[in-house]
Amino acid sequence: MSAYDSFRTDGGAAGLAGRIGSVFVTGYGAAPAQGASVSVEIAAKTSRFVATVADAIIDWHEARQTRKSLSALTDRELDDIGLTRGDIEMVARGRW
Repeated sequence: MSAYDSFRTDGGAAGLAGRIGSVFVTGYGAAPAQGASVSVEIAAKTSRFVATVADAIIDWHEARQTRKSLSALTDRELDDIGLTRGDIEMVARGRW
């Protein structure tokens, strides 16, 4: 079940996308600071946007996989792990 997988790095769900986004910033020389050039600021905003979108897509996909896996279990199997059909959505969204 994706909600319990531990393949993510400490960088968040974006993983590679977050690292790619940081290339936009470092490729221009420095992280945005007071007085930074407009191109650096645009690159930083683009990087954050790409990482945010990637996080949202990955989170949605993992919740979908978890929901699908738990829905495939019988009521007896769900009971064995302490869940009911009504709990599936909460588990998939990580609110369990």
